Amino acid sequence: MTELEHDTPFEFPCQFPIKAMGKNIPNIEAIVFEIVQRHVDDLSESAVKTRESKGGKYISVTVTVEAQSKAQLDAVYMDLTACTDILITM
Repeated sequence: MTELEHDTPFEFPCQFPIKAMGKNIPNIEAIVFEIVQRHVDDLSESAVKTRESKGGKYISVTVTVEAQSKAQLDAVYMDLTACTDILITM
């Protein structure tokens, strides 16, 4: 375990839900999946859950992954926040 791994309450590997929210555009689920897949081996489409906002203008996409390290999660979140179609990550 690296020193950076001590800066997190998680024990790796662990199941970790990655959530991204954006405008409800036709391909937002595929965009989020592709970004997360860059960093996670053997990611299944069944790991993806979506939920529309009450008015349908926005959508949240949650991808549950087997996280291996804090560095891996940091890389996922950096790529997600760099995407102009994604408004918020959690």
